[in-house]
This record gives sequence, C-alpha cells and structure tokens, in this order.
Amino acid sequence: MSSPSALACPDSLKAVLSARDAAAALAAGFDEAGVPCDQLPLADGGEGTEEALAGRLPAGAVVVEAASVIPFDPSRLDVTAHSSHPLGEALARVRASHLFVGLGGTANMDAGAGLLEVLDALPAPTTVLCDVQTTLYDAPRTFGPQKGATPEQVVELEARFRGDDRLAPFASLPGSGAAGGLGAALASLGARLVPGAAAVLDLVGFDAARPALAVTGEGRVDGTTAAGKAPAEVARRCAAVGTPCVVFGGVVVEPVPDAETVALSGEPAQARADLVELGRRLGLRLLDAAR
Repeated sequence: MSSPSALACPDSLKAVLSARDAAAALAAGFDEAGVPCDQLPLADGGEGTEEALAGRLPAGAVVVEAASVIPFDPSRLDVTAHSSHPLGEALARVRASHLFVGLGGTANMDAGAGLLEVLDALPAPTTVLCDVQTTLYDAPRTFGPQKGATPEQVVELEARFRGDDRLAPFASLPGSGAAGGLGAALASLGARLVPGAAAVLDLVGFDAARPALAVTGEGRVDGTTAAGKAPAEVARRCAAVGTPCVVFGGVVVEPVPDAETVALSGEPAQARADLVELGRRLGLRLLDAAR
C-alpha cells in the first residue's frame, strides 16, 4: 500500500508568517511523522498574492499586489492619510501582455481616487483578484472602522463613494468595494473583477483530488473566511471531491463549513511551532487511518 500524502496549502498569517513559511512549517511536521507533503502557498488577492503566483502566470503576464504598495499597518490607522495614488503610479509603469492586480489588505479608503488621478487607462488587459466580494457602497461601513474610520468618517466616506459619478455604473459589481473601493476604480478603466481566491487556486493548479488530506488556514478564521477567502475555497473544493480538509486559525471565531477547523495557540511567536506540531499530529493520524 502506498503511503498517504498531504498538501499544505495555507494563506498567510498576516504579520506573523507568510503563506510560504506556514506551508513549510506544516510540511516539516508531516515529515516528522513520515508522511510526504507537497507545499502550495495560497492567497486571495491580498497579502502574499505576488509570492503565490510567482512563476505560475502565463508568459508575458505580470501581477501587482496592492497590499505591497499601500500596506495596511494597524499602528497607523488613518483613512484620511492613505491614498491609492502609489498604486496608480506602479500600474502606469507596467509593461505586460496581461496584468493581474491583487486587491486586499490595503490601508486606503479613497474609492480609487488617487489611482484615477494618475491613471486614465490600463497598460494591458487586466484581471483584478478581489479578496472580498463587497460592493462599493457597502465598503465604508464594512471596512472603514477596521481601517481607523470614526462613525462620523464612515458617513463621510459613504457620501464620497456615492458622489463619484465615474464609479456609479460599477458600484454593484461584486468586488467593487475591495481595497477601499479600488475594485470599482479599476473596473471603470475596463478591468475584469473576479473572486481572488478561486482565481489564485486555478492559476497555481490546485487539485483537490490528489492528496489524502489538505491543510489550509490563515491567522484569523471568522465569518469573513467563508465569504471568499482562500481557506474556505480550498475546503469547498475538497468537499466537492470527498478529500478531507483541515482549516487552522491562529484564532478561530467561526468554523469553516465543510472542513475540520482547528485553533492554534493564538500566540504569534508560537505560530511556526504550532504548525509543525499540527502537521506532525495530522500525519500520524493519516498513517493510523491507512493501517
């Protein structure tokens, strides 16, 4: 009988471990248990998208991750101080046959106003990988507070978003509210908005039927995880083909449907060791089930 194999396919643990480092830690644990484990770091359009897609895009295609240009920093929460202008400048410099833009994990809440100041046309046919499917007019109330907006500022943002006639035709598109409204701004220039997690899984060649067990996860597993994040997409695809899936979270607020959800210690300094131990434990469980 051949040995069962695992697939470590996590998203990043924001500001703690990259998806690549998280996958390596899980694989080290499976290795300790004597179980082969492939590594496939994932992303959903937010942090880590460029790394996840490195070497996996069609020839001539380029990916730009908005989170690397306008990073979200919890220590600098100010929705009036962060503009999408730098992303517009970065996109204007792109030379490619196709452009992928990852949206998610940014500090801005300007509905792409800064980007549109410097970019009046896209440099190539563009696919936008949205980490959420939130629409433009819902974005201020949904994401404004976590980016530092006061209740009064949320009301101001809602009025500003609704007052931009350039974006109105695109305001109801799923993903138009991603990255502080950048989805709508890019759509107004002709970009196609797609769910980021599903697109990334397709681009990296994720095959839910291959492993005996898939292990995915992120730093915080809550209600937003099931609303389009990479771990939920992995769990959905695994359930469709009958492959067991374990979803880990540094913190688990709400379990993911169709998967076993496991909480780690919640200590950032312990995250790597937690994942090694999780891999080892799941590897031993796989071996026991195969006997």
